[in-house]
Amino acid sequence: MAYRNQDAILDIHDRPSLGHWVGLSIQHLFAMFGSTVLVPILVGLDPSIALFSSGVGTLMYILITRGKIPAYMGSSFSFIVVMQALMKGAGYPAIAQGTIAVGCVYLVVALIVNFAGSAWIDKALPPVVVGPIVMVIGLSLAGTAATDATMRAVSATESVYDLRYFAVALITLGATIVYNMYLKKFISLLPILLGLVTGYLVAIVVGLVDFGPVASAAWFSLPAFQIPFVTYHPQFYWGAIISMAPIAFVTMTEHMGHIMVLDEMTHRNFFKDPGLNHTLAGDGTASIIAGFVGGPPVTSYGENIGVMAMTKVHSVYVLGGAAFFAILFAFIGKLSALIHTIPSPVIGGISFLLFGVIASNGLKVLIDNKVDFSQKRNLMIGATILVIGIGNATLKIKGFEFSGLALATVIGIVMNFVLPAHAANEEAPADATDTH
Repeated sequence: MAYRNQDAILDIHDRPSLGHWVGLSIQHLFAMFGSTVLVPILVGLDPSIALFSSGVGTLMYILITRGKIPAYMGSSFSFIVVMQALMKGAGYPAIAQGTIAVGCVYLVVALIVNFAGSAWIDKALPPVVVGPIVMVIGLSLAGTAATDATMRAVSATESVYDLRYFAVALITLGATIVYNMYLKKFISLLPILLGLVTGYLVAIVVGLVDFGPVASAAWFSLPAFQIPFVTYHPQFYWGAIISMAPIAFVTMTEHMGHIMVLDEMTHRNFFKDPGLNHTLAGDGTASIIAGFVGGPPVTSYGENIGVMAMTKVHSVYVLGGAAFFAILFAFIGKLSALIHTIPSPVIGGISFLLFGVIASNGLKVLIDNKVDFSQKRNLMIGATILVIGIGNATLKIKGFEFSGLALATVIGIVMNFVLPAHAANEEAPADATDTH
């Protein structure tokens, strides 16, 4: 008889009744909705395609992991900095190749794990490397958040400071913080979505929202898919590939962290069954699909874990239903048009908190793992990653461009392997343990 977790109301393979199925799936999607559409808004992509790719990616993940892991694939925040830079240059075709390259890295690592195990990943990406990189992802976006929150575009090349913008941003930020701190039960899992709605309503009151595009949009419309050989002629964008691919190693650590939490919550060991090779392959395949249709890279979502912890509903059928509704919503033209009317100060207000939380999570990695910065080795690695990444030091060689975040990731990994455990002029503590 198959194992069933008695702590769950609906365990992984429990199928709810149709009425409950629809309600639970839509509820699950709403918890992921704000973050999933926020990434494409920040980058300049079509939010409806992000919904579509997250839905299809989730279904593929469930299929590849043999229906054994209740995980949802949503837009990844880790690639925003690089994607914003690429969008200003070659545009989405370059992002698409970078996104596909990210998926391919996952597949290659999945193949290596299948034959060699996963211990080498921990050696390549210890906390002293991962923590500062995650901090870079959040802190390097701080300028974008500030610009969105304060500057109103008056032409294609000129922006001016607008106090109304900053007021709307601060109200959005304050509302989101309140929702995070004081709401209870399931609604406490929707602070980003509720913060967006609150800021949007305030923006309407002060006259920053134009509903014209919503009124003229059709109820049913195809997302603006970006498909190679159909909407654009592909060429190799090596700079995009080299800039985005290394960041996949960072998101892998996040992915494995989510699997660990799911193991504990569901009383199973997903690293053994279906295996880390299957979970990585599922995540990578989802990003490849996103790259081929016009969406950003996707990754497993922590919000999904929060919903399951709160509701005790772990059913893959509910997750599959959430993916189905994500795909369905992608074809509602008025919804896509409504998302596009969200003004920049609302996004800026949310971003103040969101990007700060990302950076703080990097700090949390260092604290949780007791990384000792009195050791020169750790100090050198952390300091180098932070300044190269936040400063966006870019390596350019004959058409190749290596962005700050990707460059910081590679240099951090190399330093971790090359530097000795202790500097020659310092003594190892008597009770020292290996922190790298």
